[in-house]
Amino acid sequence: MTKQVCGSPFLKPFFLKTPVRVSSLQQRRHTLPASEFRNLTSQDAISVFEIEREAFVSVSGECPLTLDEVLNFLGQCPELSLGWFEEGQLVAFIIGSGWHKERLSKVLTLSKIKNSCKKIHLCYSLFNTLDDGNLIPVPQEAMTQHVPDTPTVHIHVLSVHRHCRQQGKGSILLWRYLQYLRCMPGLRRALLICEDFLVPFYLKAGFKEKGPSEISVSNMQFQEMEYMVNGHVYARRNSGC
Repeated sequence: MTKQVCGSPFLKPFFLKTPVRVSSLQQRRHTLPASEFRNLTSQDAISVFEIEREAFVSVSGECPLTLDEVLNFLGQCPELSLGWFEEGQLVAFIIGSGWHKERLSKVLTLSKIKNSCKKIHLCYSLFNTLDDGNLIPVPQEAMTQHVPDTPTVHIHVLSVHRHCRQQGKGSILLWRYLQYLRCMPGLRRALLICEDFLVPFYLKAGFKEKGPSEISVSNMQFQEMEYMVNGHVYARRNSGC
């Protein structure tokens, strides 16, 4: 019988209802669960980045997270990640980090920029000075920083392997992730940014629009979305659909 393994006290292994067909030899050797949800580790970073790169580079030309940033977040806050594995292979994932402000971006005055650079480890080349030469937007802070012990999680990326798309896996994983967040003491809400065409997807999941985001990637504009973790009570969902 397959052993159930779970890396977090809040997560329980989950198995698909549809059995996977394998040969008798494979049945004797196979010890991995058919389907499992667990927190990601640094050992999953390469698989995470490969799925992310394939999904985003063809669309925007850039990844939401670099490999170094993936490793950084999985090292600092693995409990805010969730991966979906089928027979040991990563098929979908979410990576989040802690955040401490109302919105995912802010504007700094020029007099504070040097101290901010030291805190968030960014160079001046990342900043775009506005016309008056005084206000400088720093959207990259939210994209690279983890703030521990905060009531907000910033969802950086949700991605599904190309061979597993159009199967509802993204919505299933997001639902399970939001339920998982409800079990974390002190966590009150989740924030993310997305393109306009994805707004209905997140609205259906229970997010609300907060308005346009200051963050942009390759001239792509985003909407900021908010989910109140304690504001919803879900009925049990059949994740095997």
